[in-house]
Amino acid sequence: MRKVYLDYAATTPTDPEVVKTMLPYFTDRFGNPSSIHSFGQEGKAAINEAREKIASFLGAMQEEIIFTSGGTESDNFAIKGVAYANQHKGNHIITSSIEHHAVIRSCKFLEKIGFKVTYLPVNEDGLLDPEAVKKAITDKTILISVMHASNEIGTIQPITEIGKIAREKEICFHSDAVQIFGHLPINVDELNVDLLSMSSHKLCGPKGIGALYIRKGTRMVSFMHGGEQERRRRASTENVPAIIGFGKAVEIAKNSMNEEAKKLTILRDKLIKGIFEKIEHVRLNGHSTKRLPNNVNISIESVEGESLLLNLDMEGIAAS
Repeated sequence: MRKVYLDYAATTPTDPEVVKTMLPYFTDRFGNPSSIHSFGQEGKAAINEAREKIASFLGAMQEEIIFTSGGTESDNFAIKGVAYANQHKGNHIITSSIEHHAVIRSCKFLEKIGFKVTYLPVNEDGLLDPEAVKKAITDKTILISVMHASNEIGTIQPITEIGKIAREKEICFHSDAVQIFGHLPINVDELNVDLLSMSSHKLCGPKGIGALYIRKGTRMVSFMHGGEQERRRRASTENVPAIIGFGKAVEIAKNSMNEEAKKLTILRDKLIKGIFEKIEHVRLNGHSTKRLPNNVNISIESVEGESLLLNLDMEGIAAS
Protein backbone atom coordinates (compact mmCIF):
# COMPACT_ATOMS: atom_id res chain seq x y z
CA MET A 1 0.00 0.00 0.00
CA ARG A 2 1.26 3.45 -0.88
CA LYS A 3 1.35 5.70 2.18
CA VAL A 4 0.71 9.45 2.15
CA TYR A 5 1.81 11.67 5.04
CA LEU A 6 -0.43 14.73 5.50
CA ASP A 7 0.45 15.64 9.09
CA TYR A 8 3.23 18.20 8.65
CA ALA A 9 1.64 20.47 11.27
CA ALA A 10 2.56 17.81 13.85
CA THR A 11 6.10 17.17 12.63
CA THR A 12 8.21 16.94 9.48
CA PRO A 13 10.91 14.54 8.29
CA THR A 14 14.43 15.80 8.91
CA ASP A 15 16.06 17.03 5.71
CA PRO A 16 19.02 14.81 4.66
CA GLU A 17 21.22 17.93 4.37
CA VAL A 18 20.31 18.81 7.97
CA VAL A 19 21.26 15.30 9.15
CA LYS A 20 24.56 15.51 7.25
CA THR A 21 25.38 18.84 8.89
CA MET A 22 24.59 17.47 12.38
CA LEU A 23 26.56 14.19 12.21
CA PRO A 24 30.09 15.51 12.99
CA TYR A 25 28.80 17.07 16.23
CA PHE A 26 27.85 13.64 17.55
CA THR A 27 31.35 12.24 17.00
CA ASP A 28 34.48 14.25 16.09
CA ARG A 29 33.22 17.67 17.22
CA PHE A 30 31.64 16.56 20.49
CA GLY A 31 33.06 19.24 22.80
CA ASN A 32 31.03 21.03 25.48
CA PRO A 33 30.59 24.66 24.29
CA SER A 34 31.23 25.89 27.86
CA SER A 35 34.75 24.41 27.82
CA ILE A 36 37.62 26.77 27.02
CA HIS A 37 39.69 24.22 25.06
CA SER A 38 39.55 23.90 21.27
CA PHE A 39 36.97 21.09 21.32
CA GLY A 40 34.56 23.26 23.28
CA GLN A 41 35.24 26.45 21.35
CA GLU A 42 34.60 24.64 18.07
CA GLY A 43 31.12 23.78 19.31
CA LYS A 44 30.55 27.29 20.61
CA ALA A 45 31.49 28.82 17.27
CA ALA A 46 29.08 26.49 15.46
CA ILE A 47 26.27 27.44 17.85
CA ASN A 48 26.86 31.14 17.26
CA GLU A 49 26.81 30.55 13.51
CA ALA A 50 23.41 28.83 13.81
CA ARG A 51 22.19 31.63 16.07
CA GLU A 52 23.19 34.21 13.47
CA LYS A 53 21.31 32.35 10.73
CA ILE A 54 18.11 32.41 12.77
CA ALA A 55 18.58 36.03 13.84
CA SER A 56 19.16 37.10 10.22
CA PHE A 57 16.02 35.24 9.14
CA LEU A 58 13.99 37.24 11.68
CA GLY A 59 15.70 40.61 11.23
CA ALA A 60 16.92 40.34 14.83
CA MET A 61 20.24 40.63 16.64
CA GLN A 62 22.20 37.46 17.41
CA GLU A 63 22.09 38.04 21.16
CA GLU A 64 18.26 38.19 21.04
CA ILE A 65 17.98 34.49 20.12
CA ILE A 66 17.86 31.99 23.02
CA PHE A 67 17.85 28.26 22.29
CA THR A 68 15.30 26.07 24.09
CA SER A 69 14.10 22.47 23.89
CA GLY A 70 11.24 23.40 21.55
CA GLY A 71 8.16 25.54 21.02
CA THR A 72 6.50 24.45 24.26
CA GLU A 73 9.43 25.56 26.39
CA SER A 74 9.69 28.81 24.43
CA ASP A 75 6.01 29.58 25.12
CA ASN A 76 6.37 28.71 28.81
CA PHE A 77 9.54 30.81 29.10
CA ALA A 78 7.94 33.82 27.40
CA ILE A 79 4.69 33.83 29.37
CA LYS A 80 5.96 32.88 32.81
CA GLY A 81 9.18 34.85 32.40
CA VAL A 82 7.35 38.10 31.63
CA ALA A 83 4.63 37.48 34.23
CA TYR A 84 7.06 36.92 37.11
CA ALA A 85 9.33 39.79 36.08
CA ASN A 86 6.50 42.32 35.81
CA GLN A 87 4.11 41.34 38.58
CA HIS A 88 5.06 44.51 40.46
CA LYS A 89 3.42 46.44 37.59
CA GLY A 90 0.30 44.30 37.20
CA ASN A 91 -1.13 40.81 36.99
CA HIS A 92 -3.30 40.85 33.84
CA ILE A 93 -2.59 38.83 30.68
CA ILE A 94 -4.52 38.84 27.39
CA THR A 95 -4.55 35.91 24.99
CA SER A 96 -6.91 34.23 22.52
CA SER A 97 -9.17 31.26 23.16
CA ILE A 98 -7.55 29.20 20.36
CA GLU A 99 -3.89 29.29 21.45
CA HIS A 100 -1.68 26.20 21.57
CA HIS A 101 -1.86 24.21 24.83
CA ALA A 102 1.60 25.49 25.75
CA VAL A 103 0.17 29.01 25.97
CA ILE A 104 -3.29 28.17 27.37
CA ARG A 105 -1.95 25.88 30.11
CA SER A 106 0.82 28.33 31.05
CA CYS A 107 -1.89 30.96 31.52
CA LYS A 108 -4.08 28.53 33.50
CA PHE A 109 -1.11 27.84 35.79
CA LEU A 110 -0.56 31.56 36.36
CA GLU A 111 -4.25 32.00 37.19
CA LYS A 112 -3.81 29.54 40.06
CA ILE A 113 -1.18 31.80 41.64
CA GLY A 114 -3.06 35.08 41.37
CA PHE A 115 -2.74 36.30 37.79
CA LYS A 116 -5.83 37.32 35.81
CA VAL A 117 -6.18 36.14 32.21
CA THR A 118 -8.60 37.32 29.52
CA TYR A 119 -9.24 34.70 26.82
CA LEU A 120 -10.60 36.57 23.81
CA PRO A 121 -12.90 34.75 21.36
CA VAL A 122 -12.28 34.67 17.61
CA ASN A 123 -14.77 35.03 14.77
CA GLU A 124 -16.09 32.20 12.59
CA ASP A 125 -12.91 32.33 10.47
CA GLY A 126 -10.70 32.02 13.54
CA LEU A 127 -9.56 35.67 13.40
CA LEU A 128 -8.97 37.76 16.50
CA ASP A 129 -10.17 41.36 16.27
CA PRO A 130 -7.38 43.82 17.23
CA GLU A 131 -10.03 46.18 18.60
CA ALA A 132 -11.13 43.46 21.04
CA VAL A 133 -7.53 43.27 22.26
CA LYS A 134 -7.46 47.04 22.70
CA LYS A 135 -10.71 47.04 24.69
CA ALA A 136 -9.48 44.23 26.96
CA ILE A 137 -6.40 46.17 28.10
CA THR A 138 -6.45 47.48 31.68
CA ASP A 139 -3.94 49.41 33.75
CA LYS A 140 -2.83 46.00 35.12
CA THR A 141 -2.10 44.39 31.73
CA ILE A 142 1.53 43.26 31.49
CA LEU A 143 1.45 40.79 28.59
CA ILE A 144 -0.43 40.05 25.37
CA SER A 145 0.16 36.65 23.75
CA VAL A 146 -1.39 35.80 20.37
CA MET A 147 -0.25 33.03 18.01
CA HIS A 148 0.90 34.11 14.56
CA ALA A 149 -0.90 31.24 12.83
CA SER A 150 -3.16 28.51 14.19
CA ASN A 151 -1.71 25.01 14.37
CA GLU A 152 -5.25 23.65 13.92
CA ILE A 153 -7.19 25.75 11.43
CA GLY A 154 -4.25 27.58 9.84
CA THR A 155 -5.67 31.10 10.21
CA ILE A 156 -3.01 33.83 10.17
CA GLN A 157 -3.67 36.47 12.82
CA PRO A 158 -3.26 40.27 12.39
CA ILE A 159 -0.10 40.25 14.49
CA THR A 160 1.28 43.57 13.18
CA GLU A 161 -1.90 45.43 14.18
CA ILE A 162 -2.06 43.79 17.61
CA GLY A 163 1.64 44.54 18.09
CA LYS A 164 1.07 48.23 17.36
CA ILE A 165 -1.59 48.35 20.05
CA ALA A 166 0.72 46.65 22.54
CA ARG A 167 3.57 49.02 21.71
CA GLU A 168 1.39 52.11 22.07
CA LYS A 169 0.32 50.90 25.50
CA GLU A 170 3.89 49.83 26.42
CA ILE A 171 2.76 46.25 27.01
CA CYS A 172 4.99 43.25 26.26
CA PHE A 173 3.79 41.30 23.21
CA HIS A 174 4.53 37.60 22.58
CA SER A 175 3.61 35.52 19.55
CA ASP A 176 3.79 31.75 19.14
CA ALA A 177 5.12 31.54 15.57
CA VAL A 178 5.89 27.81 15.60
CA GLN A 179 3.57 26.95 12.69
CA ILE A 180 4.53 29.86 10.43
CA PHE A 181 8.27 30.07 11.10
CA GLY A 182 10.20 28.86 8.05
CA HIS A 183 7.09 28.79 5.85
CA LEU A 184 6.40 32.51 5.38
CA PRO A 185 8.60 35.62 5.85
CA ILE A 186 8.85 36.99 9.40
CA ASN A 187 10.44 40.24 10.57
CA VAL A 188 10.23 40.94 14.29
CA ASP A 189 10.32 44.72 13.86
CA GLU A 190 7.53 44.73 11.28
CA LEU A 191 5.44 42.48 13.54
CA ASN A 192 6.04 44.70 16.60
CA VAL A 193 6.74 41.64 18.77
CA ASP A 194 8.89 41.56 21.90
CA LEU A 195 9.01 37.75 22.10
CA LEU A 196 8.55 35.10 19.42
CA SER A 197 8.53 31.30 19.80
CA MET A 198 10.02 28.94 17.19
CA SER A 199 10.54 25.21 16.75
CA SER A 200 12.90 23.26 14.50
CA HIS A 201 10.91 20.13 13.69
CA LYS A 202 8.15 22.02 11.87
CA LEU A 203 10.56 22.99 9.05
CA CYS A 204 12.44 19.72 8.44
CA GLY A 205 14.87 20.23 11.31
CA PRO A 206 15.47 17.88 14.28
CA LYS A 207 13.06 17.47 17.18
CA GLY A 208 13.95 18.65 20.67
CA ILE A 209 15.25 22.09 19.75
CA GLY A 210 13.57 25.47 19.47
CA ALA A 211 14.27 29.11 20.15
CA LEU A 212 12.79 32.19 21.73
CA TYR A 213 13.38 35.66 20.34
CA ILE A 214 13.65 38.13 23.21
CA ARG A 215 13.83 41.78 22.19
CA LYS A 216 16.72 43.58 23.84
CA GLY A 217 15.51 45.36 26.97
CA THR A 218 12.54 43.03 27.59
CA ARG A 219 12.16 42.36 31.30
CA MET A 220 12.27 38.59 31.86
CA VAL A 221 12.86 36.07 34.65
CA SER A 222 14.60 32.81 33.77
CA PHE A 223 13.13 29.58 35.12
CA MET A 224 16.00 27.25 34.19
CA HIS A 225 18.77 27.78 36.72
CA GLY A 226 22.27 26.35 36.67
CA GLY A 227 25.19 27.37 34.47
CA GLU A 228 25.98 30.45 32.42
CA GLN A 229 24.61 29.20 29.10
CA GLU A 230 22.51 31.35 26.75
CA ARG A 231 23.57 34.62 28.38
CA ARG A 232 22.24 33.27 31.71
CA ARG A 233 18.76 33.10 30.18
CA ARG A 234 18.56 29.31 29.93
CA ALA A 235 20.93 27.06 31.87
CA SER A 236 21.85 23.54 30.63
CA THR A 237 24.55 22.20 28.35
CA GLU A 238 23.59 23.14 24.80
CA ASN A 239 22.23 20.48 22.46
CA VAL A 240 24.93 21.22 19.90
CA PRO A 241 23.95 18.79 17.09
CA ALA A 242 20.30 19.86 17.26
CA ILE A 243 21.20 23.57 17.28
CA ILE A 244 23.42 23.07 14.23
CA GLY A 245 20.57 21.18 12.53
CA PHE A 246 18.11 23.93 13.39
CA GLY A 247 20.39 26.53 11.85
CA LYS A 248 20.79 24.47 8.67
CA ALA A 249 17.01 23.93 8.41
CA VAL A 250 16.49 27.71 8.63
CA GLU A 251 19.15 28.27 5.97
CA ILE A 252 17.39 25.83 3.63
CA ALA A 253 13.97 27.35 4.36
CA LYS A 254 15.25 30.86 3.69
CA ASN A 255 16.43 29.85 0.22
CA SER A 256 13.33 27.84 -0.76
CA MET A 257 10.51 29.40 1.28
CA ASN A 258 8.90 31.67 -1.33
CA GLU A 259 8.86 29.03 -4.05
CA GLU A 260 7.63 26.38 -1.61
CA ALA A 261 4.82 28.62 -0.33
CA LYS A 262 3.54 29.21 -3.87
CA LYS A 263 3.66 25.48 -4.64
CA LEU A 264 1.90 24.52 -1.41
CA THR A 265 -0.81 27.17 -1.84
CA ILE A 266 -1.69 25.70 -5.26
CA LEU A 267 -1.82 22.18 -3.80
CA ARG A 268 -3.81 23.38 -0.78
CA ASP A 269 -6.46 25.07 -2.92
CA LYS A 270 -6.60 22.08 -5.30
CA LEU A 271 -7.28 19.75 -2.36
CA ILE A 272 -9.97 22.04 -0.94
CA LYS A 273 -11.66 22.29 -4.36
CA GLY A 274 -11.53 18.51 -4.85
CA ILE A 275 -13.02 17.79 -1.42
CA PHE A 276 -15.90 20.22 -1.92
CA GLU A 277 -16.65 18.83 -5.38
CA LYS A 278 -16.73 15.20 -4.25
CA ILE A 279 -18.09 15.31 -0.70
CA GLU A 280 -21.37 16.81 0.51
CA HIS A 281 -21.98 18.77 3.73
CA VAL A 282 -18.35 19.88 4.11
CA ARG A 283 -17.16 23.01 5.88
CA LEU A 284 -13.74 24.64 5.58
CA ASN A 285 -12.49 25.70 9.00
CA GLY A 286 -10.37 28.83 9.22
CA HIS A 287 -10.03 31.77 6.86
CA SER A 288 -10.23 30.95 3.15
CA THR A 289 -7.21 33.08 2.18
CA LYS A 290 -5.55 34.32 5.39
CA ARG A 291 -4.27 30.83 6.16
CA LEU A 292 -1.03 28.87 6.10
CA PRO A 293 -0.09 27.58 2.64
CA ASN A 294 0.23 24.02 4.01
CA ASN A 295 -3.03 23.86 5.97
CA VAL A 296 -6.42 22.37 5.08
CA ASN A 297 -8.89 21.90 7.96
CA ILE A 298 -12.40 20.61 7.28
CA SER A 299 -15.47 19.35 9.08
CA ILE A 300 -17.95 16.90 7.55
CA GLU A 301 -21.47 17.00 8.92
CA SER A 302 -22.42 13.95 11.05
CA VAL A 303 -18.93 12.42 10.70
CA GLU A 304 -16.76 11.99 13.82
CA GLY A 305 -13.25 13.26 13.22
CA GLU A 306 -11.43 10.49 15.04
CA SER A 307 -13.29 7.75 13.15
CA LEU A 308 -12.48 9.48 9.87
CA LEU A 309 -8.78 9.65 10.77
CA LEU A 310 -8.67 5.96 11.67
CA ASN A 311 -10.30 5.04 8.36
CA LEU A 312 -7.91 7.29 6.45
CA ASP A 313 -4.99 5.63 8.20
CA MET A 314 -6.28 2.21 7.14
CA GLU A 315 -6.17 3.53 3.56
CA GLY A 316 -2.56 4.67 4.05
CA ILE A 317 -3.27 8.38 4.61
CA ALA A 318 -1.88 9.99 7.79
CA ALA A 319 -3.67 13.13 8.92
CA SER A 320 -4.65 14.94 12.13
